[in-house]
Amino acid sequence: MRFLPREEKFFALLLSQANIILEAASALLAGAQAGNAHLAECAARITKLEQQGDEVIHDLFLRLNQTFITPLDPEDIHSLASHLDDVLDGIEDAIHRMVAYRVEPIPPEVVELCGIVHACAQSLQSAFDALQRDEKLLQHCIEINRQEEKADHLVRRAVEELFEHERDPIKLIKLKEIYEFLEDTTDRCEDVADVLQNVVVKNS
Repeated sequence: MRFLPREEKFFALLLSQANIILEAASALLAGAQAGNAHLAECAARITKLEQQGDEVIHDLFLRLNQTFITPLDPEDIHSLASHLDDVLDGIEDAIHRMVAYRVEPIPPEVVELCGIVHACAQSLQSAFDALQRDEKLLQHCIEINRQEEKADHLVRRAVEELFEHERDPIKLIKLKEIYEFLEDTTDRCEDVADVLQNVVVKNS
């Protein structure tokens, strides 16, 4: 596909935000794998990344308001940027819940969900890299959809096991909320993928 005219800065900013998301997802996964002793450090890193992401989105919206002819429909650019911002917010919300609740030990289901968030972030980064290069990106969107479904199934099973085996009601509530925040983050990744697929259809 070929998008004309091409104002490359929009694609570069979207890719920059996807790169930040991938870095944040990597910190999320590393924190979950390392355990509670390292979660606060990872959360601080993610907070800084979220602030960088806010600056990127602000720059993008400013350019969008000042540019008469954009490479994609302005509504699509706005939607992509907003949903990317939601993904980064979701990662930050999830790790701060993990820090606050200090569930010890961190269950393997949480680590696996963080891995799924990371896989989604990798596919997002690949998709926006392909968008900038004017290459095919649908396979990356499909992979995000697959990972989101995987997260759904994992959370359903994990919550069922919680209610069946966990006798501490406070721990049950904490873990259920962490699971749901992580699952919601994969949903937000899928929102980005859905907009990207619509962009491809509209511009093919």
